Amino acid sequence: MSENRETTEAATLIVDGMDMSPDACYRAICTRDARFDGRLFVGVRTTGIYCRPICPARTPKPQNVTFHLSAASAQEAGYRPCLRCRPETSPDLAAWRGTSNTVSRALALIEIGALDGDDVDALAGRLGVGERHLRRLFRQHLGASPVAVAQTRRVLLAKQLIHQTRLPMTEVALASGFGSLRRFNETFQQLYDRPPSALRRGSATDQSACGAGAVSLMLPYRPPYDWDSLIGFLAMRAIPGIEAVSPRRYARTIGLAGAVGTLIVEPASGERLAVTIRFPRLDALPTIISRIRAVFDLAADPEAIAGHLAADPVLAPMVAARPGLRVPGAWDGFELAVRAILGQQITVVAATKLAGRIVEAWGEPLPPMAGDIAGLTRVFPTPERLATADIAALGMPRARGAALNGLASAVRDDPKIFGPQRGLDEAIAQLKGLAGVGEWTAQYIAMRQLREPDAFPAADVGLMRALTGSDGVRPTSTQLLERAERWRPWRAYAALHLWTSLSHSTGDPA
Repeated sequence: MSENRETTEAATLIVDGMDMSPDACYRAICTRDARFDGRLFVGVRTTGIYCRPICPARTPKPQNVTFHLSAASAQEAGYRPCLRCRPETSPDLAAWRGTSNTVSRALALIEIGALDGDDVDALAGRLGVGERHLRRLFRQHLGASPVAVAQTRRVLLAKQLIHQTRLPMTEVALASGFGSLRRFNETFQQLYDRPPSALRRGSATDQSACGAGAVSLMLPYRPPYDWDSLIGFLAMRAIPGIEAVSPRRYARTIGLAGAVGTLIVEPASGERLAVTIRFPRLDALPTIISRIRAVFDLAADPEAIAGHLAADPVLAPMVAARPGLRVPGAWDGFELAVRAILGQQITVVAATKLAGRIVEAWGEPLPPMAGDIAGLTRVFPTPERLATADIAALGMPRARGAALNGLASAVRDDPKIFGPQRGLDEAIAQLKGLAGVGEWTAQYIAMRQLREPDAFPAADVGLMRALTGSDGVRPTSTQLLERAERWRPWRAYAALHLWTSLSHSTGDPA
């Protein structure tokens, strides 16, 4: 452990593209600079603890600290999380997520449990790289191994559940991805020198979430956050029966691994979103949280994105008008793809109504449960059900119904088709091989489901309309694509700014 601490102390870290010496990092913690929260973690030799840069504890002496790009790096070096500043509540930022790369896709797979049952070699295989290369990339960008990252995520989620819920410890262990209560207890005893129950404050009675019980959590983000734009985007596209959206709340039904439930997301104080999840399988909680974070784009670094896009004189006023604009994600890739195909050549409203009719005809009814939510009645149909359904009978061209059948069959045969294991160009090529999916639809799916920040549907009429010059001339798709080169690696955010500038025009995407 001491060897790891020594090697990280003298290293220069690359934070937001800046080379930061240990002296620069130390100045950031001396001023408790909130700009580095989530970007930098501080290990303290004398206590064996690692903290956020904003920790209220007395600043340690410079010779007693080491600096790390990730919580996993600090934890792998032998430090334990601070109980005062609670690193598990820091915004999950990462400078490496500014572009499409192997590390960001690996992190997305780890978030949904890729290392819970498989090893690093299997993870590398899904990404199309060698195991040694993947480990080298993790060391370069995170200062930690893939296994350490997965372990740290489990520990920090467990610690969050201990602090924010009254779940029994057996349920905390299950919900945070530990394979057994014994392993859970051993990990916390080793890391904190105490059992996990000793970290819980107060003496309130434990409350099980099994059955119809709810788990309520706070998910942090880095401000600013344009909630109004994001919730407006989701509200316009809300599918009747599975989504209920109001200005201050997003609710929907969810289906995973044969089980169904509901979730509610609301803005809360302190730069957080309040999440309430009712789902009968606690072991699905990490996946559910990961999807919520994707839908609400909680990993975005709005300052870095805005600073880059504002260099374009046309985008600058849009960025200033909508600080913290996010790219809304999708709960499920298949659901999004069906919705996008339905929206081809018809209005957003018409496509939403058609999607609601599909849900009514083939969606599984939501079973009775405590805390039923008005407007939520069914779960989106599975690929298996839609593969053989007579979708065209609902009132659409036969060719479009056949395309949806073909899409459902493809996803049924390959459930991982909307996974993050491929780079942007490869993903676009594979998506375009699906029935009914062209370049525009593939880029739209990449933006919202694959979470590719550089995806860009250059053929979109709305984008071209938003860039119409004072002479009334619209750019062509080719001209738009050329101009968008200066927006890399944030072209998806540029697209959202352009769409938002059109308000509710018919140029909005599906």
